[in-house]
Amino acid sequence: MSNTYLNPEGMHASPAFSQAVRVPAGYDTIYVGGQNGVGPDGTVVGPGIAEQSKRAMENLQASLKAAGAELSDVVKWTILIADGVSLEEGFAAVGPFIPQPPPAITGAFVVSLAVPGALVEIEAIAAVKPAGD
Repeated sequence: MSNTYLNPEGMHASPAFSQAVRVPAGYDTIYVGGQNGVGPDGTVVGPGIAEQSKRAMENLQASLKAAGAELSDVVKWTILIADGVSLEEGFAAVGPFIPQPPPAITGAFVVSLAVPGALVEIEAIAAVKPAGD
C-alpha cells in the first residue's frame, strides 16, 4: 500500500497541493528542518526570491537524499516567505520540484527569517518504506 493523497469532495482541489496525505503503517518518517537559499558557505544566494527558492529546494533535496529519500517521498511541506516578497516568483521557481500527486503544503508570510537576508525557508516531512520491505 502506498500513500493516499486526499482532496475531499466539496473542498478546493489544487494541482499545487493536496489537502491531506495518509501514510500507511510501516513507513519511516524523515523530518527535514527549514532550508534557506544558502550556498555551501552559508551565504544567501540571490538577489531574489526565485534564486533563493530554487536553492532552498536543492538544499532540501540534498537533505532528503542523505536520509535515503526523494522529493517524491515528501508528504508535507511548510513554506515560509518574507512579507512583501512575490509569492508567484517563488512558486514559479519551486514548481518544477513539486512531485505529482503533490504533497500537503502550508505557506505563510512572515515578518523575517532567522538567516539574515533570507526570503524563503522550506521544511519537509517525508515517508519512506524501510529498505528491504
